[in-house]
Amino acid sequence: MENIIFHIDVNNAFLSWTAVKLLNSGYKYDIRNSYAIIGGDESGRHGIVLAKSTPAKKLGIKTAETIYSAKKKCRVLKVYPPDYELYRRMSKSLFNLLSKYTCDIEIASIDECYLDYGKVKNLYGDEILFAEKLKKEIYDTLGFTVNIGIANNKLCAKMASDFSKPNKIHTLYKSEIETKMWPLDVGELFGIGKKTEEKLHHMGIHTIHDLAFANENKLSITFKNMAKNMIDSANGIDSSRVITYEEVKGIGNEITLSKDVSNRSELHKCLFSLANKVASRIRGENKYAYVVVVTLKDTYFKRKSHQKKLKNATNTTNEIYEVSKKIFDEMWNGEPVRLIGIRLDNLVVNNFHQVSLFEEVTNKVDDEKLEKLLDSLQKKYGKNVIDKASLK
Repeated sequence: MENIIFHIDVNNAFLSWTAVKLLNSGYKYDIRNSYAIIGGDESGRHGIVLAKSTPAKKLGIKTAETIYSAKKKCRVLKVYPPDYELYRRMSKSLFNLLSKYTCDIEIASIDECYLDYGKVKNLYGDEILFAEKLKKEIYDTLGFTVNIGIANNKLCAKMASDFSKPNKIHTLYKSEIETKMWPLDVGELFGIGKKTEEKLHHMGIHTIHDLAFANENKLSITFKNMAKNMIDSANGIDSSRVITYEEVKGIGNEITLSKDVSNRSELHKCLFSLANKVASRIRGENKYAYVVVVTLKDTYFKRKSHQKKLKNATNTTNEIYEVSKKIFDEMWNGEPVRLIGIRLDNLVVNNFHQVSLFEEVTNKVDDEKLEKLLDSLQKKYGKNVIDKASLK
């Protein structure tokens, strides 16, 4: 079976969805064609640009800049408040439409997803023709446009959907990486943040081609374990699969930080707090997890997740924290973090432990018993009655 992945991304989601709502309620013009932004409360932390129209973008208005700054660039700029309940409804409508054709859909965020088309190509035919049909149906039915990237893996599909917008279909097959991806600036590679881009430029790595043929040993001096992953990505290598609706039955927690954080030790503390919460929840269901997922969102609202499959399922705080910390250290590129989360997947009821020669299984059992005792005391007497010293 041929591996064909779609990445479907709503064009300017928050502003587009607000525009659809306004038009349906009798608005006389489409705010997507005017000087408009979606922005939060100007007096608080959220007084920033969340989305901007194409005309506003042409004036230099950028996502994540302050509304005050944006208004200085355009005196007639119209600010519309975010409507997250509307966004959830529009997002659900999109994913429901896509699910008519396949259940092999992975939701990457509220406005984007991956679709494993290889499994259904024999039903619907040529992928480009089907993508055209899908794009038209989304617009005719829901009123907004999408970009669709088509490739042989998720990474390249994501890259393809970002090529040029709006309302476009792009391919980035293995045979096209050299001509379509390698000439791009290294900062356009998915997963490369602003600070990483600057470091790479200082090292003489300016294009994705440069990174694809970089010396891994030299790169690892600066980027440690990330070096190999960065080179693989630059070569269009990605073995991650589409995780479908049915498989996403995990337990997770995320926190949006009160300010962007770029201090590693502070972020480790957040991870420990999250590990404690998700571990308590999974123990409450008498389950164990084989997969730990760490999610980050940076100051530019880019969201990424990495995961690790465990040899033995777990539900203890310390083990979940240690695995999460390792994942975080491998995936974090030093960019300020706005949101951080942990999710536990591949849940099972029984924990059949595979013993190694160097492992004390009794310690794991004792940890689990202790944490269940803490859970029961907190449930009976309140969260503050007792806690781990490390949480203090």
